[in-house]
Amino acid sequence: MGSKEVISLQQQKAARFAKAMSHPVRIYVLELLSQQACCYSGDLSDELPIAKSTLSQHLKELKDAGLIQGETEAPRIKYCLNQENWKEAQQLFKHFLKI
Repeated sequence: MGSKEVISLQQQKAARFAKAMSHPVRIYVLELLSQQACCYSGDLSDELPIAKSTLSQHLKELKDAGLIQGETEAPRIKYCLNQENWKEAQQLFKHFLKI
């Protein structure tokens, strides 16, 4: 590409958020966290019929995208929405979907 970039930073961010949300388990986690302050990974593994290692991979993907944040409270990890990035994702999708 030349000096003018075709893909905007907002489009890149929206795509990253969308990729992180591209699995039903991750959507479930985001919906759950949007309804409560935080939850522990152990509580999630009790609710979801998947291996803890699989859940851990999904949580890592959401965390890497910046949609959630985790805080270690040994021996557990407490997960919460990253409120700033969650609001940004909502705005980006609203803009993209023209809602």
